[in-house]
Amino acid sequence: MNFNLAGRVALVTGAARGVGREIALSLAAEGAAVAVNYSRSADDARAIVETILANGGRAIACGADVADYQAVKAMVAEVAGTLGGLNILVNNAGFATRRRFAETTEAEWHRQIDVCLYGAIHCCHAAAPHLEAKGQGRIISIVGDSSRVGESGLAIVGAARAGVIALMKSLAKELGRSGATANTLSLGLIETAHDREWLEANRDRLTKLYPLRRLGQPGDIAPTATLLASDQGGWITGQVISISGGFSMV
Repeated sequence: MNFNLAGRVALVTGAARGVGREIALSLAAEGAAVAVNYSRSADDARAIVETILANGGRAIACGADVADYQAVKAMVAEVAGTLGGLNILVNNAGFATRRRFAETTEAEWHRQIDVCLYGAIHCCHAAAPHLEAKGQGRIISIVGDSSRVGESGLAIVGAARAGVIALMKSLAKELGRSGATANTLSLGLIETAHDREWLEANRDRLTKLYPLRRLGQPGDIAPTATLLASDQGGWITGQVISISGGFSMV
């Protein structure tokens, strides 16, 4: 299927690595100009931009902490000004601390909520006027399945991302009359999103939780995100789509 995103402009947050990287590359491969957002991994972000440019695409790297609303507004203005608008927003940036709830600290709560929930709010608020004006706006938010079914050790980030799901459903109703859509991809455990030492120590136990008997890879996510960004996904909105290898079937 040809998703044909030529002429579209996408901003992917947390795009320097993992799932965000694969989504950015997939959108670019379909013809979208892509803004690769990063917070700390500038070299990785620039490498992605160089890859896109080498393949004949258009891309820029944008450094901004999504928890900072003023920084987000400046980033969106830069993207729209440099690339000629904004059609697609992918809220992928996240931050999680795996710890039993009773052992967490207030500082840990705020950082996870600031990045995961407020980060999405900031980006959506700054991008909304552009998305509505284009008449074919797309918002795609990435969350973990802990936001849908709960998970021990991830209470705070699960709560924050559950708020993102509600945000997407509300924006789907608000922005729909302009032709814009808003959806959520809810992921199982993606290998690149976790500490390698912890992952290897727990791999056998974790894999048994998945009917497909493997953990997720960033490439498992990008095709669905690209579909939702395209015209072929234009009648899908307000949905939570689980890409989890069967981990959850709610």
